[in-house]
Amino acid sequence: MARITYSPAEELVIHEIVEMSKDDLLRERVTPQGTIPLYWVNGILFSFSSLPMTDDVTKDYLRGKIHWLEVHYARMDKYVPVLSLDEEEFKQKLNVRIIDTSFSGIHQEFGKWLKSNIKNK
Repeated sequence: MARITYSPAEELVIHEIVEMSKDDLLRERVTPQGTIPLYWVNGILFSFSSLPMTDDVTKDYLRGKIHWLEVHYARMDKYVPVLSLDEEEFKQKLNVRIIDTSFSGIHQEFGKWLKSNIKNK
């Protein structure tokens, strides 16, 4: 019988954090092929990009250390499954899916950390 081991991440390293308006965050998710979903956790709407999986990054990952190269976020108190962006340049209303990641331990911790470490503007 196979042994199953659960090994959650122990550390999240964020290299850059940028607060932006909700509309700007939606605009950055528009591509020629369509839209890319955003994440939501505990009042924070966000996207992140990861570092390329080099040998060193892979080693960190296997030791429980995750690297996010850049996080873009906006405050959004309540979760909604879809946000719309209606701008003339797109010639249509674009819908961006929002994924509720409240069930993710690392995302929950990120949301708490962000709220307590980034000054309110």
